[in-house]
Amino acid sequence: MKVLVVDDSKVMRGIIRKMLAQDGAEVFEAADGRQALELLSAHAVDCVISDWNMPRMKGIDLLRCLRGGATHADTPFIMVTAEALAANIAEADAAKVSGYLVKPFTAEDLWRAIREILPGVAGG
Repeated sequence: MKVLVVDDSKVMRGIIRKMLAQDGAEVFEAADGRQALELLSAHAVDCVISDWNMPRMKGIDLLRCLRGGATHADTPFIMVTAEALAANIAEADAAKVSGYLVKPFTAEDLWRAIREILPGVAGG
């Protein structure tokens, strides 16, 4: 499984990378939505896990950009945020998010979210 992790925090990207890599996932990293778009133009991924709040391009804008294009319109997308605000959840749902994860979360929480959007995945 190939996963793109998008977060402006290098520490958070590292944490998620370790959670995924222990079950053999190949992880690509981007510091914001713009860098994520650059990576996605060069690499096919099975899933995007993105933070909401980032400089240059927020996760919600990345999600809208992917859903509006042809190449990655159906790529599973998990939004990660520190705030479980109903308005944010509604906004992400309207943008066709695949899953939602609230910080802090465990490896088990992450894998559960991935299995919900990619049923054939066994990790965790």
